[in-house]
Amino acid sequence: MGQLMGGDPSLLRKINQAAVLRALRAAGRGCSLTDLAATTGLSRPTVEGVLEGLARTGLVAEAEGAAAEGARRGRPARRYRFRAEAGRLLGVEVGSRRVTAVLADLAGRRQGEATRAVETEAPAAERLERLAHTARTLLGDLGVTVSALRAVGVGTPGIIGQDGSVALCAALPGWTGLPLGERLRELFRVPVLVENDANAAVLGERWVGAAAGADDVVMVLAGLSPGAGSLIGGRLHRGHGGAAGEIGALHLLGRQATPERLLSTAGTPVDPLDERAVTRVLAAARAGDPRAEDAVARFVERLTHDVAALVLALDPELVVVGGWAAGLERVVEPLHRELERYCLRAPRVVASALGGGAVATGAVRLALDHLEAELFTVTETG
Repeated sequence: MGQLMGGDPSLLRKINQAAVLRALRAAGRGCSLTDLAATTGLSRPTVEGVLEGLARTGLVAEAEGAAAEGARRGRPARRYRFRAEAGRLLGVEVGSRRVTAVLADLAGRRQGEATRAVETEAPAAERLERLAHTARTLLGDLGVTVSALRAVGVGTPGIIGQDGSVALCAALPGWTGLPLGERLRELFRVPVLVENDANAAVLGERWVGAAAGADDVVMVLAGLSPGAGSLIGGRLHRGHGGAAGEIGALHLLGRQATPERLLSTAGTPVDPLDERAVTRVLAAARAGDPRAEDAVARFVERLTHDVAALVLALDPELVVVGGWAAGLERVVEPLHRELERYCLRAPRVVASALGGGAVATGAVRLALDHLEAELFTVTETG
């Protein structure tokens, strides 16, 4: 994005550029010089000079067919807009059974999505190839080149290091120790932001989902081995080593059944990564199957223990329950009821508004956050 900003202007010019660009992007529609001067507090000549520079970078263009309100008779005042089409952002979810890629413009508007299945036991190299194929297919279908990408966000199971490497992951074969960020930066040749899937999901829900407007949030991906992402004061809480929210490990303390036995209705283990099996048990419980009802009651009890640990520690205003299995919204009310018993102050509990799309949406948000930091954060150099 440094190339888009055009060289290394003075600190004051950078500040002015950021102010004008932010105003144009927030407006969504064309703005006149007068509009921009009033919004930014800059003089008209200064705004005009900044716009000329931004137009050369490709980030700003004159809006077509738009005249300023109240313009004097004669030639209408020119209006300018942020060119969200000047680049693209890619959000990727890497899961145990699928890879999903979402493409957005520089305003974060979704333009397309592609999903491809992958075997749960696929080695890391095969999963990475499936990721690359899914992204290439999406870009090709939309007529977008890889060179148009400005940033890529990725949500994946596991404990993620600051450099985007996977410190630990039990869900994906060969994923532990994988320098995922490095591999994907080599593939896409742009900044790549890698985050734990539950952390990405909570960012997605706060951006355009059930947690919009909330600053203290716990988002639970409620599978048989649940994970959670948390926002504290609107900021993602990763913990010292990136392991915050790994509540799926609590069963190791010896609480009742292992995850494989938790939703079992016939004495046979249930694959913790098989959301379809979880869906079937939830559906059977809804239909009145006594064994499924008992299994779901065990599931809610375990989920309550896991979520209560975070609620007692963080005191969030909101808990969002999501995941990939259909029917999880049915656990919202019993979970809230149980949290009222265990917690000093029970938060609101709601179902995810994004469902299985929360992680990929949050991955787009990661890329958008990076873009905004480059466009709007002004630092003095050298």
